[in-house]
Amino acid sequence: MKQTIQTVSNEVTQVLSRIDENQATEVSLSINQAARIFVTGEGRSGLMGKAFAMRLMHGDYPVYVTGETITPSIKDGDLLIAISGSGSTASIYQQALSAQQAGAEIIAITTNPDSKLAEISDKKLIVPAATKKRLPSEPETIQPLGNQFDQSLHLLLDAIIIYSLNQRPMSSYEEMTKRHANLE
Repeated sequence: MKQTIQTVSNEVTQVLSRIDENQATEVSLSINQAARIFVTGEGRSGLMGKAFAMRLMHGDYPVYVTGETITPSIKDGDLLIAISGSGSTASIYQQALSAQQAGAEIIAITTNPDSKLAEISDKKLIVPAATKKRLPSEPETIQPLGNQFDQSLHLLLDAIIIYSLNQRPMSSYEEMTKRHANLE
């Protein structure tokens, strides 16, 4: 068990060490400049996106998750963060097209810089991890399906939030705690 834990940890560390710092910084800049932030993803990418949106809310960012009943329409000045490991998830691509037509900025977070999603996005953040597709360009992993992408994505998005908060007047721990759910 200890060896498996260490291998998973090493794999995620290796992926994160290969993130393009300029791309990650551009994501942070866009987050801090957006009128509102919309996050979209399907499956486990969607779950990582929801965790990201929750942390953005704690930091007092105006954020929505697509597909929720209270999500408003996207418009010019807004930001869509579209997460798809493959960059080819049809529903995410269609949402990005709709956001583009509305004048919103689009950031693709994907493993595939040549994907349809990456091609139509204003910015991209490439996560060099393995997906369920196991393309030749993806790293080796002991993990099934897209686990390596999901885990790396979660930590990367947390780092982007921390960096983003440090670039603006930061909410205090107490203020962030007040925004934490209290109906649990």
